[in-house]
Amino acid sequence: NMHRTVMDYLNDTARGDLFPVGRLDLDTEGLLLITNDGALAHALLSPSRHVAKTYYARVQGVVDETDVNFFKNGVDIGEEKLARPADLVILGCKADVSEITLTITEGKFHQVKKMFLAVGRRVLRLKRVRIGGLELDKTLKEGECRELTKEELALIFQGENRRFCEKKNSNGQI
Repeated sequence: NMHRTVMDYLNDTARGDLFPVGRLDLDTEGLLLITNDGALAHALLSPSRHVAKTYYARVQGVVDETDVNFFKNGVDIGEEKLARPADLVILGCKADVSEITLTITEGKFHQVKKMFLAVGRRVLRLKRVRIGGLELDKTLKEGECRELTKEELALIFQGENRRFCEKKNSNGQI
């Protein structure tokens, strides 16, 4: 049972040099960067850079301030080290389903789901909406992609060493 990958959605098959930066789980949607720039990919994936990724999620149950504080202090998700402190924002709750955003600075396997499982809650829907300072383009439909502008590239590392992307990507290519 072969699942389609995000690369199957790229129409321009002549570009065999492109690869996704990181991954989105099978049941997760949202922002994914695709590049041919190994240095950019390395910087984005490097654990020491702690590039923030923000997710929108619908979560079973009532997420409350206790969870916010728990996530702020780092969560045990069954690995050697605690998951790094994460910023949980409660958007609202209807019929026992909470809407939240969660910003994490690492990308462990199934991390968001495991963090919520640690507080006894199940993630029903997960969507990555931001990487660094770059927000998902709301005009893109599911499965669509487009090139980033130079300005957007700079946003990825907003608040970090900006020179990296200016130097590496002066031609504006992703």
